Amino acid sequence: MVSVGERLSAARGLAFIGREEQLELFGKALTGDPRAPFAFYVFGPGGIGKSTLLRRLADHARAAGRPLLELDGRFVSRDPADFERAAGPFLDVPGTVLLVDSFEHCQWLESWLWHHFLPRAADSTVVVLAGRLAPQPQWAADPAWSDLLHVTELEPFSEEQARDLLVAARIRPELRARVLRFAGGNPLALSLAAAAGSAGCSREEIWAPSADVLRTLLTGLIGEVPTAAHRRALEVAAQAHSTSEELLAAVLPDEDAHLLFSWLRDLPFIESTRQGLHPHDAARETLAADLRWRAPNAFVTMRRRLADEYLRILREAPEERVWTVTDELFHLFREGKTLARLRTWSREEEVHDRPLHPEDLDVVLRMAEETEGTASAELVRYWARRQPGAFSVYRLVSTGRIVAFTARLALPAPPDPEDLATDPVVAAAWEHTDATAPVSPGEHIGISRFSVYPERYQVPSRVIDLSSSRAQAESARARGRAYGFAVWRDAEAWAGRVEGTLGDTGARPRVGEHTYGLFCVDWRQEPVEAWLQRFIKAPDVPVRSGPSPVSRTAFDQAVREALTHWRDAGAFAACALMRARLAADFGDPVEELRALLRQAVDDLAHDPRGVRAREALTAGYFSGAPTQEAAARRIGLPFGTYRRHLRQGLDLLGEALWQRELQGPPETP
Repeated sequence: MVSVGERLSAARGLAFIGREEQLELFGKALTGDPRAPFAFYVFGPGGIGKSTLLRRLADHARAAGRPLLELDGRFVSRDPADFERAAGPFLDVPGTVLLVDSFEHCQWLESWLWHHFLPRAADSTVVVLAGRLAPQPQWAADPAWSDLLHVTELEPFSEEQARDLLVAARIRPELRARVLRFAGGNPLALSLAAAAGSAGCSREEIWAPSADVLRTLLTGLIGEVPTAAHRRALEVAAQAHSTSEELLAAVLPDEDAHLLFSWLRDLPFIESTRQGLHPHDAARETLAADLRWRAPNAFVTMRRRLADEYLRILREAPEERVWTVTDELFHLFREGKTLARLRTWSREEEVHDRPLHPEDLDVVLRMAEETEGTASAELVRYWARRQPGAFSVYRLVSTGRIVAFTARLALPAPPDPEDLATDPVVAAAWEHTDATAPVSPGEHIGISRFSVYPERYQVPSRVIDLSSSRAQAESARARGRAYGFAVWRDAEAWAGRVEGTLGDTGARPRVGEHTYGLFCVDWRQEPVEAWLQRFIKAPDVPVRSGPSPVSRTAFDQAVREALTHWRDAGAFAACALMRARLAADFGDPVEELRALLRQAVDDLAHDPRGVRAREALTAGYFSGAPTQEAAARRIGLPFGTYRRHLRQGLDLLGEALWQRELQGPPETP
């Protein structure tokens, strides 16, 4: 009898196209060839086929009898210790194969992996990392890793490979040329077209591998949504980080969650993970943008339902899950102006927080003294003795170095006279409560008392993101919390940042040489649930009559698509960038947008970083070179160097045009 797993592996093998070099090298590594790499790093844009390749590599590892570990970067904790626990057999069991997909979501682990984790691998192990971002250049250039590491940037399929996929998918011969014309070698667009079948490829408006194509293909794949309940299930999947059957049941209590979950699970652009269902990134962005444009009120209603459910989970989640649930909650509203002022969403130089240990105190006191002075350091010492559990210490994931600390105090009523006499900030907080709405016995106040990150002192950062997530989680879970206070030294700047979420008490207590601003919310007057509504005000909801909003990722994709079609006016006229806000007021949209792109590329030369990037973009898109290799030869660069300058040029160009998209054209002097 053949097992289901074996049948799935066989089916994947028959459907798999291309990637011969990667499969061959990986096969050599599995056989123990001493010349084969130990570590494989695969990168490329969303939809290029990284996950498909990893699934095929997993099949090969199983067939070779290798122990297999598969991790998804979207669900990896920011703490290296958690990663090490999940991947423990890689360090202990010889021959283990470790596959990490969506590595861009845990990119902050990269330096730690090269420095501390991978060198401790058990004998005969193999590791594959796959993500959207290229590895840090020092690793590929490091002589110690030169024979151990193989880096591959996945390319689109060749025309022959794309045709093979369509033949295998039984797309009618007369339609294959049309599919190839709009999808090119993009594996995601090709796969979606193949899943849609010949009927889904017969529409004339399908023309290019853009967000519009994906939207059209997704519509063809889903077809006529069976019921309104299925539509609402799609709205959940488009917004929730991951969708479980329990989540569906909670936000759609009157529907058959099991039936809806099964339907979602069978959609070809939905991936099943340990945490639940997760749409492919490109499919999620397309689906969410389409749903948000078509039914903005329904979209926001579902977002509010999800927020309510995340709040419920926050109150009941174990401590180790608090930060993830809180981040998912705030991620729902990341596009709102209020959160944009307060949070960075950055994963650069990622940190993780840990409780304060006695051996950390000297470092914490030194940080406090260097940034806030001796008097503040003495208050840190005082509160570390009184409430050591209130402190969090933040370490860089890459090196383990302590870079910051915070303290979130919980102070019961009535206040302790010693606290009042010792800390002017705490005294000012209690004075404010007495003057406004006194705190009753049995209630308490919370104060985010210290936030010290010397390298980014009291400006939005990941430290403040994490501390804020902890503070909001504590407020949602606490019983009897009357007030929440935040303390900032630059009171004027933070008054603008927290406007609409925290009130300025007007108190400016002095500690040593510095004064501090005190901001608060009365949780008795405004429960956490009501406070959350501030983040989903009507102005943040898109209206159907205006230009459809796009994410930064979708915008960058549209820029690249427009560059690809720059020399073909007909194809350029249909590109997604034509519908961006930056082209909304053009009298002759095609010619003016083409001119804008050309000028934006030329303007890169004004930045020293952009001189070679401009040359690479010009040769690759404007010169008529038939291939990237030909473009590299045209400007006299090795192909690898050319590709590096081209990627930098695309990044710089995308950022310049994105700022124009957000802010409009520069004013004429």
